[in-house]
Amino acid sequence: MQKAKRLNIQKQKLNIREKQKLNIQKKLRKRGKHGIAYSYLTPSNTIVTVTDYKGNTKTGSSSGFVGFTGSRRSTKYAARATAEHVARAAIQPGIESVEVRIKGGFGIGKRKYSLRGLKLGGLIITKIRDVTPTPHNGCRPPKKRRV
Repeated sequence: MQKAKRLNIQKQKLNIREKQKLNIQKKLRKRGKHGIAYSYLTPSNTIVTVTDYKGNTKTGSSSGFVGFTGSRRSTKYAARATAEHVARAAIQPGIESVEVRIKGGFGIGKRKYSLRGLKLGGLIITKIRDVTPTPHNGCRPPKKRRV
């Protein structure tokens, strides 16, 4: 009987702690000051999107939208300008800091410049995460050429 009472008391304490944690998380979400910046870097374009933690898009842009055309869209400068444009637009809805998730980025240059652009735009970067998909053995290669 006493063991059952002890277990109930422990469960109640755990439930209270869990509720307190949930309340803190809800408050942070309501403030809306923190978001996620998705930076998608392809060889020919740069796409940057800022969302809140629920996944609702707050703002987004690409290097073509900023005004770069043709081969200039694929430059490091275009990546920086795009990220800066998005960062300035993200501050208006109330986002102050972001967790950055980078996908693609062939070479280090574009990645670095897109991060610089977010920082220049006025956002605080809390985390940088690489979400580039990598094959775990890839597709079957083409059959050997016979000459």
